[in-house]
Amino acid sequence: MGTPEFAATVLEHVLASEDVTVAAVYTQPDRPCGRGKKCLLGPVKKLALEKGLPIHQPETFRDPAEVARLAAYKPDVLLVAAYGMILPQAVLDVPARMPLNVHASLLPAWRGAAPIERSIAAGETLTGVTIMRMALALDAGPMVMQRTLGIGVNDTAGVLRAELADLGGRLLAHCLKRLRVGSVPCIDQDPARVTYAKKIDKAEALIDWTKPAAEVHNLIRAMTPNPGAFFFWKQSADKPALRIIAQPGKVGCPLPPGAKPGDILGLMDCHIGIACADAVYLIPAVIPAGKRPMNGQAFSCGYLGKCDEDAMAVCGPPDGLA
Repeated sequence: MGTPEFAATVLEHVLASEDVTVAAVYTQPDRPCGRGKKCLLGPVKKLALEKGLPIHQPETFRDPAEVARLAAYKPDVLLVAAYGMILPQAVLDVPARMPLNVHASLLPAWRGAAPIERSIAAGETLTGVTIMRMALALDAGPMVMQRTLGIGVNDTAGVLRAELADLGGRLLAHCLKRLRVGSVPCIDQDPARVTYAKKIDKAEALIDWTKPAAEVHNLIRAMTPNPGAFFFWKQSADKPALRIIAQPGKVGCPLPPGAKPGDILGLMDCHIGIACADAVYLIPAVIPAGKRPMNGQAFSCGYLGKCDEDAMAVCGPPDGLA
């Protein structure tokens, strides 16, 4: 049971295991997306179709017939990874052995929908995956296996999600081998160490330049690639503020005299320099609303009106992202 790319990676590892037979795949119903509101196949559904696996997409499990259909497979285990649906106790009771969930955090830290984004935004340097025996309460079941993974200073949520999906898939395959020949440990979570990772609200992606540059860096990394950390820039009094998505960069030099948080200081080290509370933050590329991505030199030339020949010799032409 899973829906996005994270779950598809986990499923690939399960399918590669010689000791496991995937009887069926459950994934979220197709949703209209994009400007044309066309229904695109989710990554798990696409993989299941390629492998010729039975696919089910119930809206809920409140209908006893849906639970009965699942029970008819007589599964030994129920495997869940980023499914996006709360499972009732009737579903958790279906597997003969146990329902297992792959969660992208070191439980009991960061229970909930957005553990990857929350851990990066908090400036943490260590995360991991937990294989958990599912319980009715949110991510509260006993822990079966756990592995750690370092968070690099420039890791984005997209990069970390791919790494954790691979780690989670490998760990789940190992867990299933252990379960097949015997038992696995079930360790209760420490309630005193519980933290929650609520779903990301797009409004949270608004960059607050009054924060220290390191915190701004963490926020931008956490919101990349989705929903994208953004800020508004007022080009002139007669034009509306422009919404700009920022790509992760780096903390630069101390603030120059007179610089206020949010001031765009121009091209610095081939990056767009913006003043934060304590230092300049250097952004390598941006995506202005309705425009294609562009590098710092392109933004400086096209929006700030500063096309420096010396800068172009060092940074390259203002032609968007390399």
